[in-house]
Amino acid sequence: DWTVETLARLSGMSRSAFAARFKAVVGQSPLDYLTGWRIYRASRLIQDQQLPITEIARAVGYESIAAFNRVFKRETGATPGAFRRDGGLPAASHMAERSPPNFL
Repeated sequence: DWTVETLARLSGMSRSAFAARFKAVVGQSPLDYLTGWRIYRASRLIQDQQLPITEIARAVGYESIAAFNRVFKRETGATPGAFRRDGGLPAASHMAERSPPNFL
């Protein structure tokens, strides 16, 4: 349950200062980064594990499978099921472009 407010408080900054600094350093807003990271992790789990999509959705922070499906398709161009069936191929180049930086 990451929020900009919680992260800002942990870093000793105001919410707006944290969001501005994050965007300046990372190149995207904290929420955009988190969404990208969640979908990247989900795509790896879909490719590497035989877990049900519902478990993967929960594992990356989505309580609603419908929300997960919507965001996954928006970010990768494929539904999680199609991504799995096609071996990640339809979204592979798209995911390579959108992989979050590993700066942590």
